[in-house]
Amino acid sequence: MTVQTEVRPAGPVEKMRIVVVDDHRMFAQLLAITLGDQPDMECVGIANDVATALSMVTALRPDLVLMDARLQDGDGVAATAELVATNPGLRVAVLSGFIDTALMRRAAEAGACALHPKDGDLEEILSAVRRARAGTFVVQPQLLRSLVAQSRDAQPLHPPLTEREHAVLQFLAAGLDASVIARELGISVNTCRGYVKTLLTKLGAHSQLEAVVFALRTGLVGVGDVAP
Repeated sequence: MTVQTEVRPAGPVEKMRIVVVDDHRMFAQLLAITLGDQPDMECVGIANDVATALSMVTALRPDLVLMDARLQDGDGVAATAELVATNPGLRVAVLSGFIDTALMRRAAEAGACALHPKDGDLEEILSAVRRARAGTFVVQPQLLRSLVAQSRDAQPLHPPLTEREHAVLQFLAAGLDASVIARELGISVNTCRGYVKTLLTKLGAHSQLEAVVFALRTGLVGVGDVAP
């Protein structure tokens, strides 16, 4: 077990405080160094197992956790669900060396804000973290398309949505955050967030990612609406 902590620096830029959870120590340390080099991020801790991750998040109260999907002592996705349930406002991005539609479903149901391959470019991971901070779900479009293809034989009924709710849902699928959606629709950010909450309730979703997955499966939004 390796633990690394830092004190939040003073300055004009409010940095996103991140905890890295990965049992591959070299990868975790490389990722932590990369985060520390960013002007808007800082790694406040590294955990190599689930137990340490849970206690570290409680103690450090980070803004976001980068969670390995598979850890030696437990399931990173299950840990994600626990963290999201017990830490309101916390965002958890799941990283994995192998991603399939089953993992995407589990990550969405757990409340993850992002799902990204560990073998991807570091710049892509940083971009995913920034988009997640803005409230945007981040997942590879090809995975969503694959899920749609696998689910065509068992589509649940469409829930009734208003025209405005459907517009917000399409913008979410395009990867836009609440502030941008509000500007596009000419409404306040708080009103937009209210629409998002209503959508999650109507779709029975726990996260924007899960809502978009459901919308794709049922045809509420088209595959072409998904963010590139």
